[in-house]
Amino acid sequence: MKLDLDALRALIATHRDTPGGLMPALHAVQAAIGHVPPEVVPLLADTFNLSRAEVHGVVTFYHHFRSVPPGLHQIEVCRAESCQAMGSDALAAHVEHKLGCAEHHKSADGRWSNDAVYCLGLCAMSPAIAIDGQPHARITPAKFDRLIAALDGDAH
Repeated sequence: MKLDLDALRALIATHRDTPGGLMPALHAVQAAIGHVPPEVVPLLADTFNLSRAEVHGVVTFYHHFRSVPPGLHQIEVCRAESCQAMGSDALAAHVEHKLGCAEHHKSADGRWSNDAVYCLGLCAMSPAIAIDGQPHARITPAKFDRLIAALDGDAH
């Protein structure tokens, strides 16, 4: 897919005068195209009068931002304290095995992105995950398998 750098430049420019505008611009870029590719870093740096290294540092510091396109389905496993106390470590290991990819990676077939997140706001119903942005609570490995199978009828 060829990036429309002019459209991204215009999108980024809408945040130029916002205090702390780099973060909203990064979110806007990722919302628009699914990731923040390296080709966009110079546009961001120029707009916010930052070095490319500073922008790259922000992109790589926050796990939310991706520098490569995500998988077709995005799985987020909560790894915050409440979910950890209720078994998210074992759940995360199951998710890795089931999807065939480690945290913060995409499966070889491009179907799944596996990401750790640090609170989905479902602490009273831990452990929690989100699938394509939809939260799910009290997740067991078996429940996870059913949710994944329901996405496309193809359990891995």
